[in-house]
Amino acid sequence: MNPFLSKLLVDVARKRLKSKSDAPVSKRQIVPLVRIFQVELAHAIKEYIFIIIGVFSAGFGLKGFLLPNHFIDGGATGISLLLNHVTSLDLSIFLILVNLPFLILASKTISLKFAIKSIAAIAFLAFVVHFIDYPTITDDKLLISVFGGFFLGLGIGLSVRGGSVIDGTEVLAIYLSRKLSLTIGDVLLLINILIFSVGAYVLSIETALYAILTYLAAAKTVDFVVDGVEEYVGVTIISTHHEELRVMLTEKLGRACTIYAGKGGFGTTGKSYDKDIIYTVVTRLELAKLQTEIDKIDRNAFIIMGVVKDLKGGMIKKKPLQGH
Repeated sequence: MNPFLSKLLVDVARKRLKSKSDAPVSKRQIVPLVRIFQVELAHAIKEYIFIIIGVFSAGFGLKGFLLPNHFIDGGATGISLLLNHVTSLDLSIFLILVNLPFLILASKTISLKFAIKSIAAIAFLAFVVHFIDYPTITDDKLLISVFGGFFLGLGIGLSVRGGSVIDGTEVLAIYLSRKLSLTIGDVLLLINILIFSVGAYVLSIETALYAILTYLAAAKTVDFVVDGVEEYVGVTIISTHHEELRVMLTEKLGRACTIYAGKGGFGTTGKSYDKDIIYTVVTRLELAKLQTEIDKIDRNAFIIMGVVKDLKGGMIKKKPLQGH
């Protein structure tokens, strides 16, 4: 880390400790606090970089594709675009006004920090949309729908990775799903059906159909950005040959695994028995190789597989699967 920044963090840590106690501050007390500050600062910088890039991407999707061609999208952005079409007010005003109730709700249902960060992100998006002139890329309706949705979805997804939202309807969906017997997806679907229905009435049915395509492109892009393009699969293996499987994973394939102490519920004799349960994570591309190696050891192994949205640490991102 930069020496000036390190010295600044040390000074902040020393002042923080002195404010809590009049006793002399030792280096042993300062070092852990400085490490905490370093982690918080690194994460904050990364999050705000995500938000800034996300805002510029969303601005490009809006002004380079959707806005000049009178297209709309789903969510709060779609409501803002719709209001912009039926009034003479600027889109940047509606982006703030439409999202504000959702962000007030977010401060109560999620956290005040999340709401403040989201307000800053949406205000920045409104600034970008109002003051930055993006070129109009195309007038082809299909390209507008797909790529307008792509860049808007990229912006929304990056903002979510940065710990904020630039479209507040998901906050409402989370809130209503807790109050009603509906999932978040159900609530978002109902909101967007309403938006597209109004769009079909105010603009045209054709525009509403293209808006659905825009929404689908944006939603899929958000999934890719938030969940990651490369899917990981968590694999749980239950077998009487657990030791051979552990050796195969760690030594032959070079993949880490976790061993759980388990107990069979029934078994062939009708009595429970002790067994080790193996858990590992591989990429979807490596799954076929892993299944082949498992079958070589135990064709009757019970295997449970589930998609892992994202992960951090460990060996999986550091080296590929080994074996021949």
